[in-house]
Amino acid sequence: MIKWEHSVFALPFALCGAMLAARGVPTSHQLLWIIIAMVSARSAAMSFNRLADASIDAANPRTRTRALPAGTLSRSFVRNVVFVSSAVFLLAAWELNRFAFLLSPIALAILLIYSYTKRWTRWSHLALGVALGIAPAAAWIAVRGSLDPRILLLTAAVTFWVGGFDVLYACQDLEFDEQAGLHSIPRYSGIGNALWIARLFHLLMLLLLAVLVWSFGLGTFAVAGIIAVFLLLAYEHSLVSKDDLSKLNAAFFAMNGIIAVVFFVFLALDLLLRASRRI
Repeated sequence: MIKWEHSVFALPFALCGAMLAARGVPTSHQLLWIIIAMVSARSAAMSFNRLADASIDAANPRTRTRALPAGTLSRSFVRNVVFVSSAVFLLAAWELNRFAFLLSPIALAILLIYSYTKRWTRWSHLALGVALGIAPAAAWIAVRGSLDPRILLLTAAVTFWVGGFDVLYACQDLEFDEQAGLHSIPRYSGIGNALWIARLFHLLMLLLLAVLVWSFGLGTFAVAGIIAVFLLLAYEHSLVSKDDLSKLNAAFFAMNGIIAVVFFVFLALDLLLRASRRI
């Protein structure tokens, strides 16, 4: 029901937030509970999404083989996964600091409410972006116990990155969304325009990453990370076109997981190099 790669999308950006907050490597205690918080939050969100969309998934030929519509898992089991994952997330926030714990119910609400947004707005793609985008800001809070407005640049960058690739992913459900009365950018703009909107979202992501690097005074490795992300995004968009969506799954899963990890590696190298110079 929940793929490991689902955690790969947001976790590297959460670790970016944690390393920026620590100006290097956070403590082992912080890293452990940040990772537990990320995996448990993602598990709660994905499980809740499967519950909320069970009837929709059963009607959609693309998703009717998922665990709930296929009968592989029961609704009661999935509800228990949501409950346990949410409890673990709250525990992780408690273990990090008081501010993180106080904000954890709000973060959890954002993650769960997303599942219903496509029922009433075409901008649900950005709602998903916010759900993943709060990860670096949350990780900053986990390390510092406070919030620096500069980290919100990374939150915004992740929001547009996720929004962009979710627009791409939604292109394959255009006909079903029209029949089911669900809202998406491809449904209202058509696939051709949706692809351009996804490109615009990803351009905004790159601009926000550039401002982030400037605001934190980062160096060559961080800049190289942005260039690498640009090249990977360009390749991702080259895989899909208005007339050919056959490679969409490769663009969605493989490329976006790689993008998140690559940017984290470059940012981490930059921060570690700077930390070593201060020693």
